[in-house]
Amino acid sequence: MTEDTYLVPDLKAGEFHRTELIIKKSRFITSIAHTKGVEECKNFISAVSSEFSDARHNCFAYNGSKPGESGYAGCSDDGEPHGTAGHPMLNVLLHSEVGELTAVVTRYFGGILLGTGGLVKAYQDSVKQCLDSLKTTPMVLTVKMKVSLNPKFVGSFMRMLGEYGGGIEEQGFDTSYFFIVSLPESSEEAFCGRLNDLTAGTAEILKPN
Repeated sequence: MTEDTYLVPDLKAGEFHRTELIIKKSRFITSIAHTKGVEECKNFISAVSSEFSDARHNCFAYNGSKPGESGYAGCSDDGEPHGTAGHPMLNVLLHSEVGELTAVVTRYFGGILLGTGGLVKAYQDSVKQCLDSLKTTPMVLTVKMKVSLNPKFVGSFMRMLGEYGGGIEEQGFDTSYFFIVSLPESSEEAFCGRLNDLTAGTAEILKPN
């Protein structure tokens, strides 16, 4: 992966990936979804908890941002002994190469106590198993900008945009030709520099608020 590319679950809105693990007669059902931001994470947790409302525990962990970043991360033991479910699950997520995801592990107790160490291992193994079979897709961090320029530069501008992996989302004409473009974050500085050189500083570049 490049500095502005990372993996996310290859799942559309409303879809999830699910696996099951049986440990000493207890069922551990792991559900993972692609969730960006805390609100999407919590909505998925609520949906799974409602689906398995008869289960004793619906423990969860989420990272709503890039892999390894904890700014949009959270977890819960949901009634299991403190520190035996949520944090072990979150540790697995944060050390994986996948971002923007939520994992909910539903446990149906099988009548045999697993002990503190056994619970930690069970919840971690459940998430690892689900991640191992999870399909992923690259997510590219992009920046959007509006570029206005003289018509004589349009051809060169479009060729240059392609060289930097950018694309045109919208184009039109007001007082000059304008293009709404997106390109990888890592290319922004170099692209703007070359555009400035190409147009002798006459191009106008605006980034949306």
